[in-house]
Formats: sequence, structure tokens, C-alpha cells
Amino acid sequence: MALLPIITVPDPRLLTASTPVEAVDDALRQTLDDMLETMYAAPGIGLAAIQVGIAKRMLVMDVAREGEERDPLFIINPEVIWVSDDDQSYEEGCLSLPEHYAEVVRPAEIKIKYLTRDGAPAELHATGLKAICLQHEMDHLDGILFVDHISALKRNMILRKLVKAKRLQEANV
Repeated sequence: MALLPIITVPDPRLLTASTPVEAVDDALRQTLDDMLETMYAAPGIGLAAIQVGIAKRMLVMDVAREGEERDPLFIINPEVIWVSDDDQSYEEGCLSLPEHYAEVVRPAEIKIKYLTRDGAPAELHATGLKAICLQHEMDHLDGILFVDHISALKRNMILRKLVKAKRLQEANV
């Protein structure tokens, strides 16, 4: 397994829609394993392929709390088949927007269909943090960032800080 570089805002690849995975094979499973290792090392609870520069509709996540047994999910070509009418608010962060957080309102429950790591069709009904994380990561597959769900003022403040930090980082290299 290998750690993959996580791309950060303002990288334009984060704003592109990902294409469906055509075939689930050993190479794809290796990429998913590398993504999971990268996510754990970051540390994070979810990672979409586009965040490591791969424009394919796949993601990994694990919302197990510290001290709990790991419970990784490998999700390929997810499609929303149901969302609840009830919403929940959660302070979200993102590995591609390091050290920035904002309250985001999303449906409290979601049901998706997807392919597993082995290419088998599956469905998942998620609530709580799992539902939040799943929606956040699926947004990445469509080029949407969590800051796209907050006010323009807050979003622009965060994005300006990230652009400035990137410039400073590049100047020091």
C-alpha cells in the first residue's frame, strides 16, 4: 500500500465531476486500499478519489470513533435513491480544505446504491455521521465542496485564506 498526495483548494481538479468506474479489478482495489491508508494517515473519516487526483466515482470512509474497531467502507459509483425530509446540521471539515470548518445542513438520512470493493451491487441506509460523511464525499464526485453549502461570505473568506496559504507555501519551496 502507498500513501497518496491529497490535493487541496485551489486545485481546479477538485471542481470537476468524476466519471463512473467501468470495471472493478485488482488495480482498482489497490487504489481503494491506498486511498483508505491515505485517509487514515491524514487523519480523516472520508476520502473521494478526486481528492487524490483520480477523477473516478469512488470513495472510502470509516466513521468509527477512536477506540472502536475500524469499519471501512469502499463505495464505487454511488447513486442516491432516497433522502429524508429531516435535516441535520454538522460542523464539517475536509482534507482538501485543511484546518477550515463550517456548519453544513444536509438530509439526516440517505439511502444509496453502489458497487462494493468486489464489484457486487449493494445498498446502504445511513444516518448520523455516516450520512453526513457519505453526502460530503459524494459531493466531491460532482465537483462540490462543503463550502458550497454555506454563505458566500463565509465561503469566500475560507477560500481566500486557502489561496493565500498555498501562495506562501509555494514561495517557501
